[in-house]
Amino acid sequence: MALKLVDLVLAVQVRRLGSPPDEPVYIVPASTIASFKFMKTLTFALSLLLSLHAWAEAADAGARRVLDGFLDAFNARDEAAWADSLHFPHVRFASQTVTVYHDRDAFIAAMDMDAFARNLGWSRSTWDAVQVVQTGDDKVHFAVQFSRYDTAGEIFQTFDSLYIVERIDGRWGVRARSSFAP
Repeated sequence: MALKLVDLVLAVQVRRLGSPPDEPVYIVPASTIASFKFMKTLTFALSLLLSLHAWAEAADAGARRVLDGFLDAFNARDEAAWADSLHFPHVRFASQTVTVYHDRDAFIAAMDMDAFARNLGWSRSTWDAVQVVQTGDDKVHFAVQFSRYDTAGEIFQTFDSLYIVERIDGRWGVRARSSFAP
């Protein structure tokens, strides 16, 4: 290895840990040590970022499963299963109104999916777009767009919404929704 003048001035003597005193000393250029420290730091930083990314993806996946369960229960017109996808108190912002459901029973009592379907001519809803906006240890914010389909299978309404999904005591649930839907 060719050493530059600056390396000769900044060279460091290196001896293997625990080696006998008569073992040869290796001269390692300081620039190599600096590069090694930089690479070690860079490797650590990248592994940390990858770990954080994997952790965020796992949180996003758990929260996303709840969103899908929310919509599956909604489409099945199963108020009890729908309530199971939520955390309480549950908050909904819509039509210039803030509605707070303090517990599961209050939510179920306020829902009548058959009347909802009959009054709107609704048959099902789909997520058109689901985007993670923010992720934390136990909370994920989703910007969503959903469409409502009529009994002929045609889209008759599309709305943007924000869903806040939290993990409480190890269980993910929708805590709040803000929708432009009535």
